[in-house]
Amino acid sequence: MEQLSPEVKELLNCLDKKEKLAAMIAPSFPICFEYPQIVGALKKMGFSYVFEVSRGAAETNCQVLDSMEKNAKGRIIASPCPTIVRLIRQKYPHLIQFLSKADSPMSATAKLILEKYPDYRPVFIGPCPAKKLEAREDRKELNILVITYMELEQIFKMKKINQNKQDVLSGFDIIGSETRLYPISGGLSQSSGLNDKLTDEELDVVSGLQNVNQSLNDFSRNRLKLLDILFCDGGCINGPGIKSDLNLEARRKKIINHWAKIVK
Repeated sequence: MEQLSPEVKELLNCLDKKEKLAAMIAPSFPICFEYPQIVGALKKMGFSYVFEVSRGAAETNCQVLDSMEKNAKGRIIASPCPTIVRLIRQKYPHLIQFLSKADSPMSATAKLILEKYPDYRPVFIGPCPAKKLEAREDRKELNILVITYMELEQIFKMKKINQNKQDVLSGFDIIGSETRLYPISGGLSQSSGLNDKLTDEELDVVSGLQNVNQSLNDFSRNRLKLLDILFCDGGCINGPGIKSDLNLEARRKKIINHWAKIVK
């Protein structure tokens, strides 16, 4: 029998008790799951609502843009990535002052859920085990339960839940838009329009450990106004909570195809 993480055990307990739960699924989900079948599977499992975290990412963008407008000479390291946040805290403490104070898409989506459905517990489903640290250490007050895509597959298998079209009565209860691009490296700057507003000297898009360390080492010496940075190579589409045989380019195409459903 597969070993269960504490978060999986907690979610199974919540489902057994029929607690009020709202799922929020990260925008990298098309790499692992089909839409809208994933919505039907989650509701069959026991979730009352299913939110697209790219909707919360729109709030993140608004907060980043607002911060830049209020401080035209300011410099921002914008990252929804808890691994980057922890790397800066531990290895580059002199850069903490530049870390964006914007909510991550996960936290922003949880706030939307708690505002709309205050009796429901938000459950984040995504590609990154480090989001568990964000929920537990940084945003305790939001009471977010975090599981990875691989852990969700584990639960589906245990409960014998299939992703069938016939189980789908509707799509997401709240959808995202341009921010469906968020899991791709540069998704924040592209979906917010900042890549069109800032020059090459003012904006840098970085992913992957070697590039991350280089860019953070250089930040104090360059003229960047925005560093759009993610830890995993290629962005969240390459997170450790994803199990997929697809290469990075194929994963990017999955995300772009889902985004294209909105922009058409």
